Amino acid sequence: MPKIKLSDNTINIIKDICAEFQNKESELINVLHKTQGKLGYLPAEVQEVIARELNSSVARVYGVVTFYSFFTMIPKGEFPISICMGTACYVRGAEQVLSEFKRQLKVEVGESTSDGKFSLNCLRCVGACGLAPVVTVGEKVYGRVAPTQVKEIIAEYREMNGAESKIA
Repeated sequence: MPKIKLSDNTINIIKDICAEFQNKESELINVLHKTQGKLGYLPAEVQEVIARELNSSVARVYGVVTFYSFFTMIPKGEFPISICMGTACYVRGAEQVLSEFKRQLKVEVGESTSDGKFSLNCLRCVGACGLAPVVTVGEKVYGRVAPTQVKEIIAEYREMNGAESKIA
C-alpha cells in the first residue's frame, strides 16, 4: 500500500484523541476505536502517530489493529457492505449472495470499488438469524436476501452523493 502523507489537521486530531485518554498506553484500544471512528481507517502512518503519542511501540499498535477484526488498515467504501457468513446465513445461501455482490461490484472480499463507493466484507454473525441470509450496508440491515436482490440493493446507493475522504 502506498505511503500517505498525513495533514497537520489529521495529526492534530489523532493527538487530541490520545490526549482525551491521557496518552496512556493502557487506553490503546479506546484510542484506536475513536481514531478509526473519526478517520475511517487506521493506516500505518496513523498507527505511528498513535504509538508516538502513547509512548508505545509501533509493533504493539499494529498487533492490536491486526488482531481485532473491527479495526481496518484499508479504507472502507462510502457504503460498506457486509455479508453474514454465520451458520444460519451460510446454510440459507449467503455464499451465493456474496458471489453475486462480488460479480456486480467487480471486487473481492476486503476490497473497495475503484470509485470508493462500496467495500465488501464478510462477518460472522449479525444476530438476526431468523432473517438469514443477512446483508448490512452501513447500519442498514437487509434480511432474507436472495442473489436476485443484490443488483437493486447496490442501485439504492449508487446514485447517492458521498462524503469526501476523511484522511488527508
